[in-house]
Amino acid sequence: MEALAAALKTISGIVWGPPMLLLIGGTGLYLTLRLGFLPLRQLGFAWRQLLGGRRHGEGTIGSRAALAAALAATVGTGNIAGVATAIHSGGPGALFWMWLIALVGMATKYAEAVLAVHYRTQDGKGEYVGGPMYYIRNGLGQRFGWLAVVFAVFGMLAGFGIGNSVQAHSVADGLSSTFGIPPLATGLVLAVLVALVVLGGIQRLAHVASALVPLMALAYVAAGLIVLVTHAEALPDAVALIIKSAFNGTAAAGGFAGATVWAAISFGVARGIFSNEAGLGSAPIAHASATTDHPARQGTIAMLGTFIDTLIICTITGLAIVATGAWESGQDGAPLSALAFSATFGAFGETLVAVALAIFAFTTLLGWSLYGERCAQYLFGDRAVVPFRAIWVLVVPVGAALSLKMVWSIADILNALMAVPNLIALLLLSPVVVALTIEFFRHDRSRNTPP
Repeated sequence: MEALAAALKTISGIVWGPPMLLLIGGTGLYLTLRLGFLPLRQLGFAWRQLLGGRRHGEGTIGSRAALAAALAATVGTGNIAGVATAIHSGGPGALFWMWLIALVGMATKYAEAVLAVHYRTQDGKGEYVGGPMYYIRNGLGQRFGWLAVVFAVFGMLAGFGIGNSVQAHSVADGLSSTFGIPPLATGLVLAVLVALVVLGGIQRLAHVASALVPLMALAYVAAGLIVLVTHAEALPDAVALIIKSAFNGTAAAGGFAGATVWAAISFGVARGIFSNEAGLGSAPIAHASATTDHPARQGTIAMLGTFIDTLIICTITGLAIVATGAWESGQDGAPLSALAFSATFGAFGETLVAVALAIFAFTTLLGWSLYGERCAQYLFGDRAVVPFRAIWVLVVPVGAALSLKMVWSIADILNALMAVPNLIALLLLSPVVVALTIEFFRHDRSRNTPP
């Protein structure tokens, strides 16, 4: 088993090497420039769309419910355990690269949602379905049909890694270390709870996500802000250390082994992508079902997912870890985040992080079930939906028993494999994104000038 874990770690290091980082970061930067920094210029407009009234148009679920479903999948263990793992392995500088990849990732997420809505279709039940496999096939033509199949295969498999086993394991590990609950027991309870929602389809999933996601995110952010306020005097030095380490590496300290600049970049980008999923092609599967009158409108709402996930929630976790000095402890994963919160809340901090992790991971299990299901539906037709849901539930207890390093390595590899077809499609279809953006923002003179 140790040999397999080592092999997977080696493969993960290869697939997340310079070519992949250049492809993801380069795509985000290209779209940011091509759209004239739209995510930054239209950030206020995006919030108004999210907080505004009910939108008219066609779709299966509301536009806000689509964002909630996408956030249910993205706001997960990556925000707690993922950030901690990045800092443990790449040093405080990893947080800087998470910020950077999130800034350009907002343009990527915008483009993904625009294409998903524009090229979506309806299934046998009349529900709107879409995502990279559909905009690859319908946007690039039948000669790229094989690329759509490649994405769907990797997307379906990735769901069982990033969206299922990683989440189940992180919850089991957190509850075991905090409360002594056996991992298998946690896995079985999770499986039952997931089944109650997943078997009800996208409408039930959207309803649960719309109720849980805002509540859990606000509660965690509030607790994190309390930690930062109680360590306010350490924040300037923490930010300075993050920026300095991003370009100079980090010297060994305490139980920490030290990190190179490349480690900061690779772990920061990889965990950033794991957390906000910009470029993976997962979130547009949820946004394709949104009720909206124009693809670009939903695109502006979609890009808020990356902003909320990484630039708000991950930032709070990362700053707490660095400002409290917990990063020097040698701890990794959720225990490292728990140590940071314990600096303010004492023993309750560990409980708080364990509960937050459990809720975050539960909603991620729900959100990614939709992504994997849509990929399976694309590959095998409507008849695959029910069997996929059953298999999804059965895998939850298995993931809870896997080793942490093996789970993360598998997730990283599958992330890369599903991202490549999607990023190729985004680059080739970028003229469509720009055209739809100009069409939308010129239609109403009250909006800002388009790119």
